[in-house]
Amino acid sequence: MTLVIVTAAVIERDGRFFVTRRQPGVHLEGSWEFPGGKCDPDETLAACLARELREELDVDARIGDEVFTITHTYPDRHVELHFFACELLGEPKPQQGQAMLWVRRQDLATLEFPPADKELIERLMKL
Repeated sequence: MTLVIVTAAVIERDGRFFVTRRQPGVHLEGSWEFPGGKCDPDETLAACLARELREELDVDARIGDEVFTITHTYPDRHVELHFFACELLGEPKPQQGQAMLWVRRQDLATLEFPPADKELIERLMKL
């Protein structure tokens, strides 16, 4: 089974978290997620996340500390997911037509996230 290394940005502004919705036709389509994506071979985690944010949202970001890491097994792949605290250095503009949302901490649980995000969502809601 393939191991996929993924980074994701935890972006909080004015008590709300920035999330995007996975496109139709991709793994876990329709789920909300913290933006990011798969690392290329020999790419650092921070470089991966900065690249993904530019590609998907046309925005630069300050990549902060890693706040949570989890490994999750889906039926077709293992995912090693690294979440980083990030600050956007501009306004995001979806480059792939994906929906975007700023969601209040207490409302995170009302959205459907991938199973790998469950523990992070629980932790964020307790803060």
